[in-house]
Amino acid sequence: MRPEKMNNWIERNIEYTLVDAESQFSIDFAGMKFSPAELDALQPKFERAAREMGRIEAGEIKNPDEKRKVTHFSDRKVYPQSELFASVEAFAEQVRSGKITGETGRKFEAVVVNGIGGSALGPQLMQFAINGPYWNEKTDAARNGYLKLYFLDNTDSAEFADLSEVMDPETTLHLVISKSGGTQETKNNMIAMEELYAARKLSFPKHAAAITMKGSELDRHARGSNWLAVFEMAESIGGRTSETSIVGHVPAALTGVKFGRFLEGACRMDEWTRTADPRKNPAMMLAAMWYIAGEGKGNRNMVIVPYSDRLILLSRYMQQLVMESLGKELDLDGRVVHQGLNVFGNKGGTDAHAFIQQLNDGRDDFFATFIEVLKDAEKLPITDSTDMGTYLHGFLEGLSAALRGKGRQIITIRVPQVSELELGMLIALYERAVAIYAEFININAFHQPGVQSYKLAAKGVLALREKVMAKLAELGGITGTAIEIAEKAGCPDDAVEVGALLDKAAVNCPAVSRKFCEKSNQWVYTVK
Repeated sequence: MRPEKMNNWIERNIEYTLVDAESQFSIDFAGMKFSPAELDALQPKFERAAREMGRIEAGEIKNPDEKRKVTHFSDRKVYPQSELFASVEAFAEQVRSGKITGETGRKFEAVVVNGIGGSALGPQLMQFAINGPYWNEKTDAARNGYLKLYFLDNTDSAEFADLSEVMDPETTLHLVISKSGGTQETKNNMIAMEELYAARKLSFPKHAAAITMKGSELDRHARGSNWLAVFEMAESIGGRTSETSIVGHVPAALTGVKFGRFLEGACRMDEWTRTADPRKNPAMMLAAMWYIAGEGKGNRNMVIVPYSDRLILLSRYMQQLVMESLGKELDLDGRVVHQGLNVFGNKGGTDAHAFIQQLNDGRDDFFATFIEVLKDAEKLPITDSTDMGTYLHGFLEGLSAALRGKGRQIITIRVPQVSELELGMLIALYERAVAIYAEFININAFHQPGVQSYKLAAKGVLALREKVMAKLAELGGITGTAIEIAEKAGCPDDAVEVGALLDKAAVNCPAVSRKFCEKSNQWVYTVK
């Protein structure tokens, strides 16, 4: 293309829009600031990424820190023909039809997914996108016997209490998902639910199924207690890339989602993103846009704006996939690099009355990705010539033009509808782009040392609490500031942490109370 034509918006769209004609999935990079020369300069990175993606799919060790393969790209191609896939489908059908019931013989009406991170975010995104936000309010007949879906994805007692208010234990199936079996948040909710069932004189194992690695703590517990089912997950699939595996399959099957069609979409995108020419490969181009826009250092935020209420959770899903994968202190050579990409977003239309104000008039520190769903769910006329869907399209195009007019950068993805196929393609596109971008910046996308360090720090806080409470019990009644109590408990350097622990105890434990002293600007605690 001649340089003088590169400033032509129409020509640039033709040049830099990639289309899969059969699925009608398209991605347009014309709104990003880059030149052909900048793409040419990335050729060594394109070649490295292609080579390393080949190593991943060939089954080589690609997570050196954990000495693990990375198999989510290759596993999903063969999974639909596996015995495991068939066993999940059979289990879901037996639950739907009432052949598998809880202890009292009543048909299951709901399933609670107890997991954290990818074990919850993926199924949440799938449920909201395919079944919609009001699925649980439909009758059993309207759901065709498939289950309502609830989540426990934190160690917050409020979440557990809220679920308990609407849950009928006799008709609820509990799906506990933990790869290692030792994930504390998931384990806490499982223990609390076991206690709830025991208090109701019901058998939790007769209402429980698990997804975990063979031989894990959860695997041993579930099999030893004769849970209804235990499904094995692979060690080589990480939580944030687990939605196309059994982790996504079981919740989907129990709620009537066509998981095979979802995998078809993911595999279709996998084929497209294996295209040798990087300029025709949507994942290579997406990673290149991230790299060029952020100067290879993540200097711009990624804003995800789907113009679809059904895709509102996509930005949350992308936060984990992108930020946990790319937010790393060290590169593969051990050098300190502090890499990463910030991700935020909500949904188009609504956002125009929220943070779009800053995107349009504020700091130019981002690039936006718009995702448009072409098919309207329902024809809702507003005037003789326009309808609700036309307005939404107009808002997208208007915002796109406004941002471009301010020199802001945008990517536009268009899909014909929100179905399992399109969702599979979207997830697979971003999974591949993340892996490619990681090769561009020479980091390991498949470990999470920062997550592990916070877990270790949390264990330290809990150990401190045990130490302090044991010492206070030994001392008997005591009154004082956090500094004074920490001194008496033998940990004076931990006064701030001791104060925080006492704040928590004063609100929840009758044996601890506190009063604020304005003179010293400190709480004074009394421990009976």
